Amino acid sequence: MLPKDDLLKGVENREAVSRVIDKAEQAIKTWEVTVTDFLSPPELAEAVRGFDRLTEVNVLGWGGYPQAERQRLAIARVDLPLDLSCVEVAALEMTGNFLFDSATHRDFLGSLLGTGLVRDKVGDIVVLGDRGAQAIVVPELVEFLELSLVQVRSVKVKTRKIELDALRVRPPQIKEMITVEASMRLDAIASAGFGMSRSKMVDLITSGDVRVNWKTISQSSYVLQPEDLIAIRGKGRLSVGEVSVTKKQRYRVQLKRFV
Repeated sequence: MLPKDDLLKGVENREAVSRVIDKAEQAIKTWEVTVTDFLSPPELAEAVRGFDRLTEVNVLGWGGYPQAERQRLAIARVDLPLDLSCVEVAALEMTGNFLFDSATHRDFLGSLLGTGLVRDKVGDIVVLGDRGAQAIVVPELVEFLELSLVQVRSVKVKTRKIELDALRVRPPQIKEMITVEASMRLDAIASAGFGMSRSKMVDLITSGDVRVNWKTISQSSYVLQPEDLIAIRGKGRLSVGEVSVTKKQRYRVQLKRFV
C-alpha cells in the first residue's frame, strides 16, 4: 500500500489527489496501466509532485496536445513502459453559426455539463469564434455527446468527433523580458512580469489568486527560484529564467510571459 496519508500532507486538492493515489494502488496491484480522468493544472502538479517521491510507479500526463492545461494521468508500475498511447483522449467539434449570438468558453463548457457530464470528463476547450468550438473529452463519451449536444446558447450545433491533429490550437504568445529587482520576492518579480503595480499584485497574492508551481501562495515575501512558474487566473503565466546578481547586489532576472 502507498503511504496515502503522507502523500496527502499539505495538499490543497485532497479529493482529486486521493483519487489519483487510488488509481496508483490499483496499477500496483493489477500490473496494468490505470488512467485518471482529466485533472486541472493544480491537481496535476500536486499529484506528480507526490509521485516524484515514490519508486513504485511511473506517471505520464497528456491532454490531447502539447500545451494542454487539463490532462489525464497514466500510472503504471515502474516495470511497465508508458507512452502517449496509454492516455486515451478524444476530440469533438461543435459547429454552428455564432455570428449573432457569440459563445464563450463558459457557454460551451456549460452545454457540455448540461448533458449530464461531470467536469472531470472534459479536458480543454478551444473556442473558434463565430464557428463554434472544439473540446477534448474521455473517449467513451464521444457517441453520447454526438447525439446529446445539439445546442449552445440559442445556436443549434452539430457535434462530431475529429482527429486530434485537427485541433485548431493557437500556440501561446511568449513575451521575453528582463527585470532588475532588489530581491526575489514574489510581489516584486510578478508585478514586473505581469506589468502591474506592486500594490495590485500584493492584493492578488493576499486574496489567494496567485499560484507558484500551481501551489497557492498568499505571502508577498515568498522567495522565488529559477524555473518557478507563476500563474494568475485570467492573466496567463510567468516563468522565471536565469538569475544573476549585479555589481550593486541586485537581482537581474530573465522572465517569459505566456499569454
